[in-house]
Amino acid sequence: MKQITAPNPKWNHTPIFDKPQPKDHEAAPPLYRKKPVEIEAIQFDGHNGWLLDHWSNGKVIPSPVSEPSENNPTGQYLQIKTLEGVMIAIVGDWIIKGIAGEFYPCKPDIFEKTYERVL
Repeated sequence: MKQITAPNPKWNHTPIFDKPQPKDHEAAPPLYRKKPVEIEAIQFDGHNGWLLDHWSNGKVIPSPVSEPSENNPTGQYLQIKTLEGVMIAIVGDWIIKGIAGEFYPCKPDIFEKTYERVL
């Protein structure tokens, strides 16, 4: 092993030894698969804010003002009270009710890759 000393003289002068590097198969994290869980979801279309507000018991709030932008030409958006704080959803985003009753937004491309409709 190669011995390394601390770079700053004010630090502890105890020698530090290089750690052996893990082999490729040891360095990769384990893989996990999402459990098959059914969720409720509604796609925001710019006109169904009242429905989302009612469905979420006030945790999904339609904005009273329109703020058009390049990513959201209609300017319609939602404010969603999530476990991580208030998040914004724009037209086309899906609003998901999680397994613990929490609500959060999901972009359409991620939603399509992650979920399929239950018949």
